[in-house]
Amino acid sequence: MVDDCIFCKINKGEIPSTTIYEDDDFKVMLDINPASRGHAVILPKNHAADLFELEDEDAEKLFKVARKCAKAMKEVLHCDGINVLQNNGEAAGQTVFHLHVHLIPRYKGDTVNISWEPGTPEENAAELAAQIKAAVR
Repeated sequence: MVDDCIFCKINKGEIPSTTIYEDDDFKVMLDINPASRGHAVILPKNHAADLFELEDEDAEKLFKVARKCAKAMKEVLHCDGINVLQNNGEAAGQTVFHLHVHLIPRYKGDTVNISWEPGTPEENAAELAAQIKAAVR
């Protein structure tokens, strides 16, 4: 845990949260500034600034928690879908540097805007894919 990290403080109980799920490794709470009704945030209890610092063990468990909570949210909220969103780095929209995953319930006709303009196909896709593939460890 990091002393000046707001999410570490929430995990330690120093800052209150509205928790919807908790186990030894994760806390899932309702977002204080929700994008939609039921918007929740998954917080690993082990501090990692972003995906690049996340321990493999926590990464393996993360999607199980996301799935479990998303299923419960869909059942209770009767939403039409759920965005699972995670940002890494300021350029990607990360504002709190403790890895967290958003579960954003979506409702037909809502005003939540998570989008981008489709680009053109990568000119040298095979070459780029080969470079990335060689770097995957």
